[in-house]
Amino acid sequence: EVRLVESGGGLVKPGGSLRLSCVASGFDFTNTAMSWSRQAPGKEVEWVATINRNLQSTYYRDSVKGRFTVSRDDAKNTLYLQLNNLKTDDTGMYYCVKGPISGPRGQGTPVTVSS
Repeated sequence: EVRLVESGGGLVKPGGSLRLSCVASGFDFTNTAMSWSRQAPGKEVEWVATINRNLQSTYYRDSVKGRFTVSRDDAKNTLYLQLNNLKTDDTGMYYCVKGPISGPRGQGTPVTVSS
């Protein structure tokens, strides 16, 4: 059974930072591309970032390039998302996703950016 457990969300002021984590189990994490997606209140879920297996190439939606960094620790079956220079538009529920764009996801961790 695929299990994805996110943590690290919280309330932060504009310009602040957070580090999200996702512990994965129930599948071959090392050989699986992983992604983060988010859903702002009242909006559709949108893809945020992807990290491939092995070569660990990374991809980001334009609005977060240069501010967010996706990484992984295969020894710990853990996916990370470093969020820097946060903006109010970054507010939402952040999900860890098994797969390059979409797929099974966790319960999410909330990020609120507000002054």
